Amino acid sequence: MRLSRSARRRLGAAAALTLTACLTVACSSSDPGSGSADAASGPYTIWDPYPQFDDGSAWVKLLNTCGAEAGVTVKRTGYDTTDLTNKALLAAQQDNSPDVLIVDNPVVSTLAEAGALTTTEETKLDTAGIEPNLLAAGQLGGKTYGVPIGANTLALYYNKAVLTKAGVDPAGLKDWAALTAALAKVKQSGGKGITFSAIGTEEGSFQFLPWFWGSGAQLTRLDSPEAVSALTLWTDWLKQGYAPNSVLNNTQTTSWQEFATGDYAFGENGTWQLANAKKTGFDYGIIAIPSRAGGTAPAPTGGEFVTAPVRSDKARYAVSQRLITCLTSADNALTTDTTLSYVAATAAVQRKQVAATPELAVWVEAVKAAKGRTSDDLGTRYPKISQPLWTAFQAALSGSQSPPDALKAAQTTAAAATR
Repeated sequence: MRLSRSARRRLGAAAALTLTACLTVACSSSDPGSGSADAASGPYTIWDPYPQFDDGSAWVKLLNTCGAEAGVTVKRTGYDTTDLTNKALLAAQQDNSPDVLIVDNPVVSTLAEAGALTTTEETKLDTAGIEPNLLAAGQLGGKTYGVPIGANTLALYYNKAVLTKAGVDPAGLKDWAALTAALAKVKQSGGKGITFSAIGTEEGSFQFLPWFWGSGAQLTRLDSPEAVSALTLWTDWLKQGYAPNSVLNNTQTTSWQEFATGDYAFGENGTWQLANAKKTGFDYGIIAIPSRAGGTAPAPTGGEFVTAPVRSDKARYAVSQRLITCLTSADNALTTDTTLSYVAATAAVQRKQVAATPELAVWVEAVKAAKGRTSDDLGTRYPKISQPLWTAFQAALSGSQSPPDALKAAQTTAAAATR
């Protein structure tokens, strides 16, 4: 899923509601019960974060087809992503959850911790073919709580004309030193360097994480020497005039708009801008974000998980499993991921995507190196770490604190919040 400015609000609201949910439903699954005699009959409810798709869309037709194959009718509701998590938690409190819930991957751990989701073991969902780094975004405490429908992530778009004028070969940009040297050449040739989003929201953290992780830093220690090197990279770019001061307020959308002017050599952005890239009017290319020492940096994964919420009538889980299996099957995933501008969650489908659209090869490479923000068993601790992190890079980029001081303060705040 494209990460937007609403991401922080979604996560913050979900985290706040988790406590309420826990107090109300005791954060545990309901008793098994005997199950309904008519569990296989419809309708089976599906909630998704795609309100832009109407009943005539390929997505809704797929939902209905999967329902027919499972022998049930499907009742689908598409919610705005800002509302879906709250509605899912409220439904869990009232034992009125949908049979299938499709939700942004960082929210999976929040819903799981609230006792709102079943595990793939409970519902007998097969996850064997899914790329482990993508599946990790839906794992907590050694258990898996759904199946990724696909993923998107970040890379660097580049303007071929700007790089050619500066004498830069993008194929050689494999580490930070090479990229920074390229930015210096671009500036010397009269061009502008790189634009990205460093806004003080989850959206900014999303864009900083490839550089943070690419330094070798870990989210459990925000003030490590590696983390300081990542923030120093960004602050030095501003000091040298390689990146504009507007990054402090840029969303990913406004950052893209800067790149689309044709003035910038590079723009950090995601797969969701591919259609817009074709409309810019200039030749562009895409390279993976390099890590400090070389190779592809781990960028954060976006995208949704297909989950089966906890229901008191467990007899319905069998049909839920068939619906989820259908929605995430290789043939259906190829069509769905193409519609959503996602990279598939399995290597087999990824190969089909690249065969059909060769320019997706760099995105497949980026997704293979990517990781979930809640991975490493961070779960619901992640939002409490992300906020101090974006506070730190805002302070450093604005010049109010040095990178070491800003990250030291961030670590103190995060440690206190995650005890």
